[in-house]
Parts: sequence; C-alpha cells; structure tokens
Amino acid sequence: MNTENAEINEGLIRFDIIFYVRMKDGISQVIVNLEAQKDETSGYHILNRAVFYVSRLVSSQKERDFVKTNYNDIKRVFSIWICMNMDENSMDYVHLTDDKLLGSYPWKGGLDLLNIVLIGISNELPEDDEKYELHRLLSTLLSMELTADEKIGIIKTEYHIPVDDELRKDVSAMCNLSQGIRERSVAERDEKIILNMYRKGYTLEQIAECVEKTIEEVEAVIKKREPVLV
Repeated sequence: MNTENAEINEGLIRFDIIFYVRMKDGISQVIVNLEAQKDETSGYHILNRAVFYVSRLVSSQKERDFVKTNYNDIKRVFSIWICMNMDENSMDYVHLTDDKLLGSYPWKGGLDLLNIVLIGISNELPEDDEKYELHRLLSTLLSMELTADEKIGIIKTEYHIPVDDELRKDVSAMCNLSQGIRERSVAERDEKIILNMYRKGYTLEQIAECVEKTIEEVEAVIKKREPVLV
C-alpha cells in the first residue's frame, strides 16, 4: 500500500511498510504496518507513536475499505514495531479489552480491531531456544557481527528456510547495509569528539592523536562544520 497518508486536518504520516493480508477464509483481510527502529528513542514513547499509527490506519479506511456508516466493514489493523539495540529481548501485545464496570450487557463489536506488537531486539544473539525463535531469526538477519555465510547457515539449519540465490543476494545486501550503518555511526562519533575537543581549545595534533586520524582529516571535519562552530 501507499506508505504516505495525508488526511484532511490530520497531517502527513509516513509508514515504513503497509500491506494487506488475506485470511484463511479467503475473504477477510487485515492491514499490517511494519516499523523498524534502530533503538528506543528518547524524544517520545514508542507505544504512543504506535497508538497514533493504528488509529490512523483505522480512520483512513473510510471511503476506501468501508463507506458511510458501515463500520462493521472496518478491517483489523496490526502495527508491528521492531526495536533494535534494546537492553533485553522482549515482546508485548497491546490490544483493546472490555472491563465490565456495571452489568453484563454483551456489547457487540470488534475488540480485535486495534493491535500493537512491540518487539525488542538486544545486541546479543539469543540462544537457540523455542521462546527466542523469532528474536534469534531477527537478530541473525540484523546482526552487524555475523557474516553472510553465518547468517545463511542459521537460516538454513535452524529454521529450515530454503536458500536460493535470491535469498543469498538479499542477506548479502543486508550485511552491506549493516556495515554501512556501523561505519556511519563510528564516523559520527569521531566527528562529535573532534568538534567537542576543538571547542575546548585542544590543538589539532592533540585531537588527531586522540581519534587516531591525520591532522588533515581533523581539519576537514572542522572546516565542514565551521558555520556551526562560529
């Protein structure tokens, strides 16, 4: 589906991935939204964002999946969040519940319309255990430590997933992406150190020795960020 959604007076929202899944009965469908986070952001709570996403995915169905007041045609929505670099492996299922506060009237409707799944992935590859089955697979695919051949080996022997040239190509691409992310993170860290030391009055020679770079490389970083430093 289109990953951009702009409702009138509700602003623009960009999803990572959205797709329909047809159920076993061949008629029913659910909408799945898949989001990936490199870590748990400190700017806001992930759960709050997930609630906003599932709410938008329900409201945006009007005049597309249901019309007028045919609210019984609303499709179930699942928003699945994969958060990496977490302190531990975890998984939560957040959904609606009905607490009877007075009486026992059986209100009709779909408590299963809004569904949020939060998956926390730690940096360490979890053990080969049934309870970590999903997390071990995700950790394998997203690992920055394992080689493409090591990833293929785990996928093939532990998960019995057929391995063909297309899968090998995809896994190799993910390894290259992971390496690129790591190199960018190291570069950003070094740049931050260089700029902080420069602001505090360290000489170029002292900075270069600390970050294990040449004086020319240190100068290039400082020149690139001079407008910010002024």
